[in-house]
Amino acid sequence: MIRALIAAFAATAALPAVPALSADLPYIVLQSTTSTRNSGLYDSVLPRFEAASGLEVRVVAVGTGQALMNAARCDGDVVITHDRTAEESFVKEGYGVERFDLMHNDFVVVGPGADPASVADSQTAAEAFSRIAGERSPFVSRGDLSGTHRKEQAIWGEAGIEPEGTWYMETGAGMGAALNMSVGLDAYTLSDRATWVRFRNKHRHALLFEGGTDLANQYGIIAVSPEHCPGANSKAAGIFVDWMLSEDGRAAIGILEADGKQLFHPGSAETGETAPSAD
Repeated sequence: MIRALIAAFAATAALPAVPALSADLPYIVLQSTTSTRNSGLYDSVLPRFEAASGLEVRVVAVGTGQALMNAARCDGDVVITHDRTAEESFVKEGYGVERFDLMHNDFVVVGPGADPASVADSQTAAEAFSRIAGERSPFVSRGDLSGTHRKEQAIWGEAGIEPEGTWYMETGAGMGAALNMSVGLDAYTLSDRATWVRFRNKHRHALLFEGGTDLANQYGIIAVSPEHCPGANSKAAGIFVDWMLSEDGRAAIGILEADGKQLFHPGSAETGETAPSAD
């Protein structure tokens, strides 16, 4: 799967350059999904880790698919993304050491407050998408193979719909850009909750549908395999992964709030358990 992602991105996108890594450098490169950066998670968590460890973390924030591809090309030491299937493939194909459930929140459907497709009356996310397609209401897709985009594709699949036409627009950009576009066009979109809560250009947009296990948004953390990438700073990567899964790391994740709402919950969305130690 990761090899397929690499082929897909090679045909469609230029990648940000990341310098080659050496095991004796006092920093690690974290390939990350954009939602964790946009939410302010790293501004809250990384200073605590850096003070405790003396290690610097340099974040490359891109879509999940591109983050995993960058790491598979040895352009990073650790990944934090939110596409379990792709993450498990990343490990299975030998690019990562082990995947851990790091934290979770959920996806939400947002759109114009007038809700012309009556999305708020839906019982499931698939029904919400069916209503949007039935009314041919404008919908903005990330279109970038990110975790959010792959979740959106899964929901369309559950609804039995192949979205196409002028009402369905792909940005090929991050969540913030997709939200700005949806606001400007009075369109619906799928967003991770943390980015939506932090988003300040809501205008007349509102959260219209939420809830249900089908909208769970699980984040994983994986150290890049030193066998695949001999130049990876694997010792420092292990320290970072272990700290993020520790009591201190879980506490740093759990205290992040915006507008009085907790943005991430440590551990697994499926079991409700906190993540185990990487030791």
